[in-house]
Amino acid sequence: MLVEDMEEQAGASVAHKKKHRESSVKCFGVDMSPDNIAVAMVYFVQGVLGLSRLAVSFFMKDDLHLDPAETAIIAGFSALPWLVKPLYGFISDSFPLFGYRRRSYLVLSGLLGAFSWALMATLVDSKYSAASCILLGSLSVAFSDVVVDSMVVERARGESQSMSGSLQSLCWGSSAFGGIVSSYFSGSLVDAYGVRFVFGVTALLPLITSAVAVLVKEKPMLGQARGPYISSTANNFIESAKQNLFQLWDAVREPNVFLPTLFIFLWQATPQSDSAMFFFTTNKLGFTPEFLGRVKLVTSVASLIGVGLYNGFLKNVPLRKIFLVTTIIGAALGMTQVLLVTGLNRHLGISDEWFAVGDNLIITVLGQASFMPVLVLAARICPEGMEATLFATLMSISNGGSVLGGLIGAGLTQLLGVTKDNFNNLAALIILCNLSSLLPLPLLRLLPQDNPEADTKGSEDIEMKSN
Repeated sequence: MLVEDMEEQAGASVAHKKKHRESSVKCFGVDMSPDNIAVAMVYFVQGVLGLSRLAVSFFMKDDLHLDPAETAIIAGFSALPWLVKPLYGFISDSFPLFGYRRRSYLVLSGLLGAFSWALMATLVDSKYSAASCILLGSLSVAFSDVVVDSMVVERARGESQSMSGSLQSLCWGSSAFGGIVSSYFSGSLVDAYGVRFVFGVTALLPLITSAVAVLVKEKPMLGQARGPYISSTANNFIESAKQNLFQLWDAVREPNVFLPTLFIFLWQATPQSDSAMFFFTTNKLGFTPEFLGRVKLVTSVASLIGVGLYNGFLKNVPLRKIFLVTTIIGAALGMTQVLLVTGLNRHLGISDEWFAVGDNLIITVLGQASFMPVLVLAARICPEGMEATLFATLMSISNGGSVLGGLIGAGLTQLLGVTKDNFNNLAALIILCNLSSLLPLPLLRLLPQDNPEADTKGSEDIEMKSN
């Protein structure tokens, strides 16, 4: 008995030391186990892929010689994979590849992303092939996002609210760090080496997602290669999909869900003039890629400030009041771009560069703070038992509104005759886009009655995922 007792104590001591070694490294209060390292790295890749955004814009403008309207259409087209994110979850859960539901799809997503950017770096020479490759790259990121989100949900299940918040902070912090790291270099690399070089570097980044997939602890599901099993799985998938669609429809058509969803869609669907402003700042004002990279760095930090502003001062403010005030102030601040277009800022003694930096900083802070209530509202109206599916669906609808807004903006750009060389009506386009952002305000009554306590509860779990 004495020997057995000593062996038990020795075993317990070894286990304690092993556990201590495994949990000795923490980030955001989360033990950096292999699983959590994989999650953090996938989110980091999502952030650092912003390296290619400026390169894509300059490639379409300078190499493909597209107009602002065509650029806006391609940008909207590339966002289509984000509109069907729930479908990726169904596929990952119901069709394991090579016996794995998570590992295999992370590897596949990384390879698909690397393939798409490799094509951009070598063979793409038309707007149709560029749109197809950008679409594949977007699909890669969207699918890996769904897979890694499901991993976070699995790890957060049964944990305390504090630990769940720490997991979300790890995810958001990794993505934000990747975005900030890539911001400045996105412009300087284009300036120094050209867009094809940046695409080549970007092609290497998704391979990190494929590489860290081996760190995911997942038990293989045996028997996946058998024909009858695949047939049975397909049938189960179809039945499960039908059941989920019926449940989703029953939830969405409820007035307390449908009406706020309609407001979110319309609020996001207002037209945008971003593509036209990019052409104006580069072709007319002569902003270099390096300078635009610095502006992008400022806006990345501004997004963090916007999240902090909401978290510190606005999360207990009624949603209707936040939407009303931020939309009105945002429309007014958006009008300041007219000063840049008309050159009035120089008469006020402010250079184009400093005005652009300050304008983007303020608008980004306000935009991020005003988008946070969308996430809170989506979380609040999700009925119990369908939180994950309905939240993903609401985010897809929100993304759909943004795509529609981009397409409407492209149509207005074309209608007003704004091209890569003609900016005579750009001021009118900016005024029209900003005034249209006020149109959803009469529909604020579609939102549920304000409940600050519910707002706080809903925001705690998702505010750090806003990126």
